Amino acid sequence: MLAAELRLHDVRVLVLDKETEPKSFIRVVGLHMRSLELLAMRGLLDRVLEHGRRRPAAGFFAAIDKPAPKGLDSAHAYLLGIPQPIIERLLEEHAVGLGAQVRRGCAVADFEQDDEGVTVELADGERLRARYLVGCDGSRSTVRKLLGVGFPGEPSRNDTLMGEMEVGVPQEEIAAKLTEAGGTYQRLSLRPFGRSYSVIVPAAGVSDRTEPPTLDDFKQQLRAITGTDFGVHSPRWLSRFGDATRLAERYRVGRVLLAGDAAHIHPPIGGQGLNLGVQDAFNLGWKLAAQIRGWAPRTLLDTYHAERHPVAEDVLDNTRAQMELLSTEPGLRAVRRLLTELMDFNEVNRHLIEKITAIGIRYDFGEGPDLLGRRMRDIDVKQGRLYDLLRHGRGLLLDRTERLTVDGWSDRVDHLADPTAALDVPCVLLRPDGHIAWIGDDQQDLDDHLSRWFGEPAS
Repeated sequence: MLAAELRLHDVRVLVLDKETEPKSFIRVVGLHMRSLELLAMRGLLDRVLEHGRRRPAAGFFAAIDKPAPKGLDSAHAYLLGIPQPIIERLLEEHAVGLGAQVRRGCAVADFEQDDEGVTVELADGERLRARYLVGCDGSRSTVRKLLGVGFPGEPSRNDTLMGEMEVGVPQEEIAAKLTEAGGTYQRLSLRPFGRSYSVIVPAAGVSDRTEPPTLDDFKQQLRAITGTDFGVHSPRWLSRFGDATRLAERYRVGRVLLAGDAAHIHPPIGGQGLNLGVQDAFNLGWKLAAQIRGWAPRTLLDTYHAERHPVAEDVLDNTRAQMELLSTEPGLRAVRRLLTELMDFNEVNRHLIEKITAIGIRYDFGEGPDLLGRRMRDIDVKQGRLYDLLRHGRGLLLDRTERLTVDGWSDRVDHLADPTAALDVPCVLLRPDGHIAWIGDDQQDLDDHLSRWFGEPAS
């Protein structure tokens, strides 16, 4: 995603992937509302929808079974389940189609930076030179470690097994057993996916987390919890994950930045991990491109850490809370029952779903109306849909007054004069990531904010 965002601004970009081949196992991931909106902004959503399955926007928070709340402010108010290899392939095709280069089997061994750029050394001794380096290399990030950035947090305490396999009993029997065990074990689930099942089960007595799980491990844990192993067989993939929770102290040191799991790790409950990383890339891409193209305001690149670090802090906190709510301890079970009652209030249910799906994020842009800093939902405009106008990764002035201008910034910002737009305010200035950077109707005030986000006007 980051490579594609950079290519929208004609930045030369090289992706180094230490894996020689794309992933082949079929792990299903969930794309939440905000990620679906971002894909729609770049014209990718229709392709992604062809390969996914929609589910209601419900049951995300601590697996508490509540219906989708009313009043979700999104044109894509659902969860999309999609196999991880497919979403990775679609994003790679998107980036390569825009001109990104991808080299596989290339592991970064070392790097050093100076005032002009970064020199990267690969495991085979090859050296590469770039203006900037972004470590998107996962929880054990080589880039983060070489950079010397602290990664404080808590180590894993509880392990969970996850896999995809077939079962040997009818769905009705599975449902009955899970209902019987569900009052005690919220971390257990068997969900159909095509002709196979996604199986998630707590792991007990883990001695070596580096060892991959076996089918027998799944059977033993299923029998311990439910009294039966459901006849599971023919696994397609098996994995183990923990609940380690860590956050990088800094997302940027000079010309080297961090994104995705290299910057933050947390339990997968709520399905926020992939979404958080994609949204990091969307926030960083246009800012890094502006820096490289030479028009970025002095502090623009620093806003990447300032905006995304607090978002990750919030995700870590809500996953910590959710993991506690899965506990079998009597006190925490009582807290879960109380929260379950509170979620009957639509406002509470909606607040938690907006938190999980990231549509409730508001970046701190200073004093202003409540909409300032929030993302703009997709609306009808006279040229079709608003998000269709953001496909090229440029800013956009949506002007209901028909008397404002972006002269001086027209190489970076588009202008749509539309008095019929479904807005409750006169005009909004949107950043390339769809967040509202300004609200008003005064040209001088607009010019000040154009300079703040898009640099000095062109002569």
